[in-house]
Amino acid sequence: MSQEALYHSKKDRVFVRAIAGAYNLKDELARLRAQPRVRRASEIKFVDGPQAYSRHYVEPKDGITQTFHLHLEEYGPGGKSQKHGHVNEAAFYILDGKGYEVHDGVRYDWSAGDIAIVHNNCVHQHFNADAAKPARALVIKTKPMYLFMNMLFQYQVEPREPGPAPGGENFVVRSEETNFNHAE
Repeated sequence: MSQEALYHSKKDRVFVRAIAGAYNLKDELARLRAQPRVRRASEIKFVDGPQAYSRHYVEPKDGITQTFHLHLEEYGPGGKSQKHGHVNEAAFYILDGKGYEVHDGVRYDWSAGDIAIVHNNCVHQHFNADAAKPARALVIKTKPMYLFMNMLFQYQVEPREPGPAPGGENFVVRSEETNFNHAE
């Protein structure tokens, strides 16, 4: 599999949806109010891999929201994300596991129950510190709002690894589980 296929940001995406039509918001408000208020994880597939996977719950392309992006990250045993930077902040609520971030060369350790904050314009990377167990984080960011304001700074410093981390060779992302109460 090529490196291009492993990273979802290399594919076409909708960053901000158009609100177009007659000069009133009646139709747009009716459309928004008709949108589902609950999205089922079982209906949303993980992308990327093999060390870091993402399940995107809410993005502008879904038509539910315009200004924020919510996704689940799962890091395989010993896995890491690509090293990257972007203008928007992001909050990572650590659901399970233990790991660390490196932000502008500084290491910040985390474990289940912690919140990791990525500040604006920070070059960063996410790491699972456990070579035997996966780690998960729920990520909330206002990236679409920043892009809407033409604040387009985002880049990849180092790409994702094309293969699994040592110890994660047989890891399969937890996409079909029924118990979301992940214990340490």
